[in-house]
Amino acid sequence: MPTNTRRDRERASTRERIIEAALHVLETEGTAALTIRRIATDVEYSAPVVYQYFANKDALVLELVAHGHRLMLAEFRLAAEEPCIDRRMMRIASEYVRFAGEHPHLYEVMNGAAVDADERRHAVEPAIAVLEELLAAWSDAHDVVLADPGEACEIIWGTLYGIASLGHLGTVGNERARRLAEQALRAILLGWRTEVPGNW
Repeated sequence: MPTNTRRDRERASTRERIIEAALHVLETEGTAALTIRRIATDVEYSAPVVYQYFANKDALVLELVAHGHRLMLAEFRLAAEEPCIDRRMMRIASEYVRFAGEHPHLYEVMNGAAVDADERRHAVEPAIAVLEELLAAWSDAHDVVLADPGEACEIIWGTLYGIASLGHLGTVGNERARRLAEQALRAILLGWRTEVPGNW
């Protein structure tokens, strides 16, 4: 194996170990515990080694945000394999809220002010694109003309975000929040199917 190839693989492996350690600290202890020194200790490297991969904590958090959105995207793509378009939409709603409940600290970072808004928007674009594709397939299947598909997608995303946030409350919980998300999305889609243009 060429030396450069082996070195590249070793660097990729080290970077992955750092990300996994950071994700573990974030998921179990929250953002306050997430420091370069702590991560270096957990992966048994010196802090300068970690700095070779991530210039600072902000760069590491940004990578965790991107990682979180990749995980959510993978769940969305699995849900998108559901043959029935209506059940497919319900699964998206359920998976979004489930993800938020299973990864509360990661979800908070993915949607919080710790990362620049433009960077967050860039990280979430692939997941939004999957939702847009599903919404287009749903509207075609039901012969629904959405006046502004982009706005319709934002309505769904905002609704799921709000209900996922409710899931963190002890009075609601994640399982109930998942059911509420499905009910809310069902009501939105039903409204679009039965809306008569010009009635408003």
